[in-house]
Amino acid sequence: MRSTVLMLAASLGLLAVPAFAAPMTYTLDPGHTQVRFCWNHFGFSNPCANMNTIQGTLVYDARDPPRSSVQVTMPLSGLDTHVPALDTRLKEADFFDAAKYPDITFKSTRVIPGAKPDDLTVEGELTAHGVTMPVTLHARLNKIGEQPLLQRPAIGFNATAEIRRSAFGVGAYVPMVSDAVHISITVEADGPKSAAATVKH
Repeated sequence: MRSTVLMLAASLGLLAVPAFAAPMTYTLDPGHTQVRFCWNHFGFSNPCANMNTIQGTLVYDARDPPRSSVQVTMPLSGLDTHVPALDTRLKEADFFDAAKYPDITFKSTRVIPGAKPDDLTVEGELTAHGVTMPVTLHARLNKIGEQPLLQRPAIGFNATAEIRRSAFGVGAYVPMVSDAVHISITVEADGPKSAAATVKH
């Protein structure tokens, strides 16, 4: 009798897992995804820049988060400081050298569940200015479910990281202009329309 009860409980537990908990591949929505990086300028201010036209895919496995992954490309053509002259300056040879290295990319290598259910540590490789270095993102799952306007699965995360720009060969004016660059990320990504019927509210 006890074994029957345990089997029934296990079955109910499996049924309780949302249908969208299976691994799913999402495409980043560039209109609702933002990568922002900020630095200190001679101690006077902390300007920031956005990376627009972000492209990428995100695989999320709610049952087994370590099987999740993310891959992102950020064209430097989309770099936006809201100051056109600064946009041009940052793309020059002694900074990002966008003519030679037109993209910044990130590819995860490991996803580690955090102490809280929605927290994740995402380890990966960031490539900028032709240099690839390990970077760790501290991420939090915002929501997973159906996007009501598109009527398809969607997922959203926030994440933060800090890098040393000199490690990527972008060391102009260090230390007067800070070597440390603080990165904040918000991501929204959409799943395939064909999977909409599997999403549970």
